Amino acid sequence: MLPAHTPTPSRGPGILPGSTSPHPLSLAHSWRYAARGQLPLNRPRLLAILNITPDSFADGGKLLNPHSALLAARDAIANGADALDIGGESTRPGADRIPAQEQLSRILPVIRAIRDAGLTIPISIDTTLAPVAKAALHAGADAINDVSAGLEDPDLFPLAASTGSGLILMHRLLPPNRDQYSDRYDTPPTYPDVLASVRDFLQSRLNAALDAGIHPDSILLDPGLGFGKTPTQSLELIRRNLELATLGRPILSALSRKSFVGRVSLDRESAPSERLPGTLALSTAHLLAGASLFRVHDIPEHRQALNAAWATLHPSTPAASTNQETNTGCHFPPPPPQPV
Repeated sequence: MLPAHTPTPSRGPGILPGSTSPHPLSLAHSWRYAARGQLPLNRPRLLAILNITPDSFADGGKLLNPHSALLAARDAIANGADALDIGGESTRPGADRIPAQEQLSRILPVIRAIRDAGLTIPISIDTTLAPVAKAALHAGADAINDVSAGLEDPDLFPLAASTGSGLILMHRLLPPNRDQYSDRYDTPPTYPDVLASVRDFLQSRLNAALDAGIHPDSILLDPGLGFGKTPTQSLELIRRNLELATLGRPILSALSRKSFVGRVSLDRESAPSERLPGTLALSTAHLLAGASLFRVHDIPEHRQALNAAWATLHPSTPAASTNQETNTGCHFPPPPPQPV
């Protein structure tokens, strides 16, 4: 049974909900994904998912060696990816937790292979553990994608502050090994107001990150679609995204091929392989609602769909990517390796 989430008092930057505010992409002009690296948010940006795991829900087992992961990275870049999100622990509901050393044995050879190949695209490391993040940053990663928003490891925020790395903070109710698929809850999660609860949680974690010395421009916020939310609740978060954007930070959309996508598009249980059309539709809806970055499995399809939507919204601003910003000069070399 999932607990109800009670909103907590919020403070800090932002425009009051309900006020007239510009499109969120104009509130935050870039993401400082590393101490000396900026990703402009002048168009939709794509984070390609590279899961170095045997058990991820959509692509587990596909990238279990550095060579296959490097090929996938090259393919993602060629098709318009703006960054790579690499993880060594599945966050699917029911997944076993993976110790730090095993995560490192999975992800470090991949990061090194990508950097040794001369690819300078930004890399985020998907982990909740500071030792994993630290080693990944030293190997050439730039940012930390923490689905626990810094709650699992108290050393993660100080690490992000000291290295100047980018940081993604996500809302959830339970860790993956205690969660269920969002369309199959025994007891669905309840919120007084799902948007208010998620916004207040993210405001609280944003405040904690700022208090730890993390630069505000380094932070992205992720509402955690499908994590501790029913399909209806996830759709409400997409629809009311402008209210999350009042926190003043870019919003990451991470709904790719999730179970709630199949439920709302097919009206039944489904396999991840069936969910691409629904994923594209909901990603486009999230863009129209102000999301800035999109963590996805299917780069070519998302680049085409979001380019078309962006051209409709902003006919004078091309959305097509040459990847010049992210692959030739926006990334800076990592610091020399240090003991972990």
